Amino acid sequence: MLLRLPELNFIDDKAGKPVGIQQHIGRRPIAAFGNSDGDFQMLEWTTSGPGPRFWLFVHHGDAECEYAYDRKSSIGRLDCGLDEAESRGWVVVSMKDDWKTMFPYEKTSSERKPAASR
Repeated sequence: MLLRLPELNFIDDKAGKPVGIQQHIGRRPIAAFGNSDGDFQMLEWTTSGPGPRFWLFVHHGDAECEYAYDRKSSIGRLDCGLDEAESRGWVVVSMKDDWKTMFPYEKTSSERKPAASR
């Protein structure tokens, strides 16, 4: 018989992320991807294992295309991760600077016609 109690098992943020991963897949991953300091402990845990490991932060720094997760964001802040990434060998990809197209199903600004000619 399985019984689910009305209590939290873990919180899937910060130090709770490695707990949840271990509980669900039962081992340390070899690659992890995140976008805020809430993923920092998951990154540390993933990259501290033996053998080759990969970690990537997706820096949501373009508030015009999507909500910005940046140093001064009220939620989804990415501050410590940006400071630590280079010295730890973690990859940071900027949505604003490194991606040409965010949503491929949308027309680019050069393909859009003025409202009067639609």
